This record gives sequence, C-alpha cells and structure tokens, in this order.
Amino acid sequence: MQADKSHNDEATHTGRAADVIVATVEAQIMSGALPDKSPLPAERELMERFNTSRTVVREAITALSNRGLVVSKPRFRPIVRKPDYETVLHAVGGVIGHLLNNGSGVKNLYDSRVFVERGLVREAALNADRDDIAQLRTALADNKAAISDSVAFYQTDVAFHGVLYSISKNPIFPAIHEGYTSWLAPHWEKMERLPERNLANYHAHERILQGILDRDPDAAERALLEHLDAAWEFVRVTFDDIEP
Repeated sequence: MQADKSHNDEATHTGRAADVIVATVEAQIMSGALPDKSPLPAERELMERFNTSRTVVREAITALSNRGLVVSKPRFRPIVRKPDYETVLHAVGGVIGHLLNNGSGVKNLYDSRVFVERGLVREAALNADRDDIAQLRTALADNKAAISDSVAFYQTDVAFHGVLYSISKNPIFPAIHEGYTSWLAPHWEKMERLPERNLANYHAHERILQGILDRDPDAAERALLEHLDAAWEFVRVTFDDIEP
C-alpha cells in the first residue's frame, strides 16, 4: 500500500513539474520569445533550465504537441508552432471525431453548422461587396459545370459555402469552415450521389445567391435552410440511431 502511495506521489510530482515547463514554453511561444517555426530548445537544455529529468521534459513536450504548440517528428527536435484559429480547430479534431461515431453526434455538429451559416448568409445579403459577389458567381458557375461529376460537384459545393464564410472578413469563420468540411466529410462520403441530386443542390445555391443579390436576408436565409434541411435528410438515412 505504501509503495502504491509513493508511486502516485511521484507521478503527481512529475505531472506538476511538466506543467511548469508547458506553461513557461507556451508563454514564450505566445510572446514571440520562441519564434514560430523555430526549433524547441534541446532536451538537455530544458533539463538544465528547469532542473528536472528527461522523463519530465519529454512529458512536457508531449503535452505541447497535443496542444498544437509544437510539431514533433522522430529523431528531430520539435518545431514551434504559434497557434492560430486553424491550430485550435485541429487540436479539438480528435475529440470531435469521437463525437461523430454516432448519428446524434453528427446531428449536433450539423445543427451548429446550420446555426453559423444562417448568420453568414444574412451578413452576405446585407454587406457582400462587388468582389464577394464575383466570388459567389464564380463558385456557382463551377458548381453548375460539375453537375455530371459527383466528386467535382462536392468540391465545388464546399467552395460555394466557403465563400459565405469569407465574406465577413473574420478569419475565424474560414477556419471553422475547414473544420466542418474535414469533420463531416467521412459522413458525406456515405451518401449516394446522383446527378439529379447535384442539380437540385445547384438550384438551391442559385436561390441562396439570388437572395444575396436582392439584398434580402430573409430570402437568403430561407433558401439556405431549405437547402441544408434537404441535405440533412440524405445524411440522416445513413444512420440507424438518429431521429428525423
């Protein structure tokens, strides 16, 4: 019993010592003292600086890697990666992946996407400028040209929605779009893809764009909701454990 307690105390001490290194290195990365893409100090240097063991240092490096603050490769010193919005989203990707193992998890994520895009499409109808409109027109034209090719159509579908995420000029939203695309893509691949369905989706994109061109946020939002509700029905049937 005493041996177990000693072991637990040692593990606790090691974890706390690693936390000190993680907090210090994280602060140096955020301040620029450790520049982005620079190598992390060598293990020996960190051991001497923090007066600790190699085990503690390696535990700290693992924690930094898990947070997306360093990139580790075998036989190479870890490289500093100053976090941005995409880094944060990638860091939570593993957790979200577990949530997507059942239909209810996918539905929750999909509903959050609908919530975000409702706001974005209204923003587009009110504030899209000439360049934004040109990008939407180009994305829609590419979408139309790909109707007969379901793989290409999916890519142009993603691109059309991606423009909506860029119109606000807020860098968080394009990163969120990349997250939704990567997290939901495996489930889109389960859907049957047909040219007739592609055509229906293309016409839905047309209606969304028309609402934006008319500067009518209600019409644009309504078109978006009809489109995403219809798209969800095709995803829903691929799960046995989800309600309509």
